[in-house]
Amino acid sequence: MSAVRSLVLGIFVACAGLSPMAHTAIAAQAPAGERDGQKDFDFEIGTWTTKVQVLTNPLSGAPAEWAQFEGTSIVRPLLDGRANFVELSIASADGKIEGGSLRLYNPKTRQWNVNYASLGNGTLTAPIYGAFDGAGKGTFYGQDTLDGRVIMVRFVITQASKDEVKFEQAYSADGGMTWATNWIAVDTRS
Repeated sequence: MSAVRSLVLGIFVACAGLSPMAHTAIAAQAPAGERDGQKDFDFEIGTWTTKVQVLTNPLSGAPAEWAQFEGTSIVRPLLDGRANFVELSIASADGKIEGGSLRLYNPKTRQWNVNYASLGNGTLTAPIYGAFDGAGKGTFYGQDTLDGRVIMVRFVITQASKDEVKFEQAYSADGGMTWATNWIAVDTRS
């Protein structure tokens, strides 16, 4: 279970341990949209059944080992839609992943930042930054560390329908030239 707990730190995670200047640089690199995306997460407000696959050995070079989890995600609006909070609680025979994700909208950059807090270790991560494309797909980028090395994180949210959302996280150890998926979640409205 310790491999899964270590990996949870990477879930919705980016920019851990970086200076405030590094966070600003990442935010500036993410392209700001021309449209106001303040309501982009509104489709997700509510309670969802969540099925998650977590790669327990990301970027290791070893054959992929996936763990399966199931549970709920509850998404609540905050501050008149300019923020929201996701409460995640999923479990398997091997253990449980619980945490929360705070998403904040910046009207100046027209970007969202996503911050994850793990109840497993009490850590609040630094944000990943990105935006939605206006067609139901949000892409977010940041940095993290894995086994002592700095990696890039990409998190993609795709609204498949009004009742289904897919989340996919990937890591890159080569500056974003290649990506290895390590988290796949499908939420269906409860």
